[in-house]
Amino acid sequence: MKEKSEHLVAQMTIGEMVRMIHGVWGLHAILPLTYRLGDYRTRGVRRLGIPPLRFTDGPKGINLNRSTCFPVAMARGASFDYELEERVGTAMGLEARHQGANAVGSTCLNIVRHPGWGRAQETFGADTYHMSIMGAAHVKGLARNVMPVVKHYACNSIENSRFRVSVNIDERALREIYLPHFKAAIDAGAAAIMSAYNRVNGTYCGEHPHLLAEILREEWNFDGFVMSDFVLGCRSTVSSLKAGLDIEMPLGWYYRKWRIGRALRKGLISRSDLEQSAGRIIRAMNRFGLFEPFSPDPQKIVACKEHSDLALEAARKSIVLLKNEGGILPLNIREIKKIAVIGKHAKETVLGDIASSAVKPPWKISLLEGISEKTGSACEVAHASSLRKAKKIAVTADAVIILISLTWRDEGENIPLGGGDRAKLELPYRYVRMIKEIAGINPRCIVVLQGGSAICVDEWIDSVPGLLMAWYPGMQGGRAVADVLFGDYNPAGRLPLTVPKSTSQLPVFDTKSKDVTYDHWHDYRYFDRMGIEPRYPFGYGLSYTCFSYMGISLNAKSISADREITVTIRVKNVGPRDGEEVVQLYVGRNDSKDTLRAKKELKGFSRIFIEQGKEAEVIFTVSAADLAWYNAGKRRWEVERTNYRVTAGPSSEELPLAVDFIIE
Repeated sequence: MKEKSEHLVAQMTIGEMVRMIHGVWGLHAILPLTYRLGDYRTRGVRRLGIPPLRFTDGPKGINLNRSTCFPVAMARGASFDYELEERVGTAMGLEARHQGANAVGSTCLNIVRHPGWGRAQETFGADTYHMSIMGAAHVKGLARNVMPVVKHYACNSIENSRFRVSVNIDERALREIYLPHFKAAIDAGAAAIMSAYNRVNGTYCGEHPHLLAEILREEWNFDGFVMSDFVLGCRSTVSSLKAGLDIEMPLGWYYRKWRIGRALRKGLISRSDLEQSAGRIIRAMNRFGLFEPFSPDPQKIVACKEHSDLALEAARKSIVLLKNEGGILPLNIREIKKIAVIGKHAKETVLGDIASSAVKPPWKISLLEGISEKTGSACEVAHASSLRKAKKIAVTADAVIILISLTWRDEGENIPLGGGDRAKLELPYRYVRMIKEIAGINPRCIVVLQGGSAICVDEWIDSVPGLLMAWYPGMQGGRAVADVLFGDYNPAGRLPLTVPKSTSQLPVFDTKSKDVTYDHWHDYRYFDRMGIEPRYPFGYGLSYTCFSYMGISLNAKSISADREITVTIRVKNVGPRDGEEVVQLYVGRNDSKDTLRAKKELKGFSRIFIEQGKEAEVIFTVSAADLAWYNAGKRRWEVERTNYRVTAGPSSEELPLAVDFIIE
């Protein structure tokens, strides 16, 4: 592979190499409405048989034509099902390849440092271990058909100031919290990394020698290529190329031929610099078989039944049951004569952001359609958008479903007229008023929330007995929510981030400053450190059945720093029906003097199906290296020799099982 790339590069002119390192025909990237009208290309070198790069976006589906729209990545993160995520990645890769693309940016691996981040919906959650497992699975799926492009490297968790903000962070927090998931994606087979817009410690990510050269290339041995985020992702010619930014997208500005030529004449760059970038691109293309002939069949593959069924499965598995007081759910269709479905979005299908992550499926199912399809002629389904009409139909209904949905105007990529970060996690007053007034009329009231991140519920949660978090559930969302409401699917989604009682429980989210500081403390790590009780903890979710954690055991009480330990957990379904449980494993340190170590950290999870009355064993393997900390002074990972506590349970706050071991 290396020999082939060196052979081709040796034959290339300067102009031909320049053609490979910047995009062309990319003006449609500027406006959200035109973003999905085509892929984003480099020119390639026809005389040498080198194909162009043809990039398209994600992550809830392929951003071309009319592709399958899956639930957003945050929803799929709530499934805690990495095998499902690999299948979703495979489907997206197929749909991209059969529509002409060969590189897909559907793997967004930015930690949700604050749930108000506008693009939280595009990533998997707030924990680096969870992100690593889900992200690696998605990359493996994509890699079967296209080049996976992982974004946005690194520390990109603020939207409104993304073009100018400098994230100031010490080396240890960077290594332990904000980079491990990128390393996991590279180990899983990522072809490319997309650099972020923001600066890290004062230097733009697209020209950051420490991030791109020292860590990515030298330490991680990454041989793929690095491309810029669009338009403002590249800020220089010489600094970017020297740092290791291989492709400027979607058009050439700093990497245009005349700028490259001037830098060459001045001796600021050399032919070798261009050869390195071209060689990395060629090797990645060769590794993914892009030099081989391919016959696309989009009519057979794109938005096919298999993929739409997969979208339904993903939506079902992502829904989180947050409250079920008095067993109001599931609804018994035989006992209901009239259902009131309330909310202006119940008749629509809100898919999430409309900017670079937009997907336009050939069809979609709203909640009203899903409920009507489910109930058929068995009962009357009435709908109301306005509060006035909603009150009228709620009075005589046997059950009331209130759908409250955020939209691209509330959160998402920061574009004119909408998007951006959320200053408050609470619902607008008009929604709070609707919930309280309808619940006051009819106590059999279930709220369904749609959104891309945490939504605070404390203002109204005591008014209703039932609450579902459906995220943005994709083209099959209406069917999936109806399946859960009526018990045809037993929910097992779990929160991939913490939901606070109010925005005020969280650290200040500064979306305007040019300088912010990131540290170790966010989400459940922050809540543990500060002794704060959230509304719903990380990993939380209910079911229509119950599980009992019976026991935990280790294969050893002590291990050396180069070994691993096996943890066995026994769980029993003690409830009234079959169901799935997400078993979560956390590890903390009993007597560590290290003040930067979290009280506990997620180190394993498994979604398992257990029949009613049956018991199952879940086995986790944790290596000592998984518990290492980064010694910035010595520039290496070290394992602390101390006592460790393993805990297990259904959420980060409910951990009934515990056992200790020692790393000697």
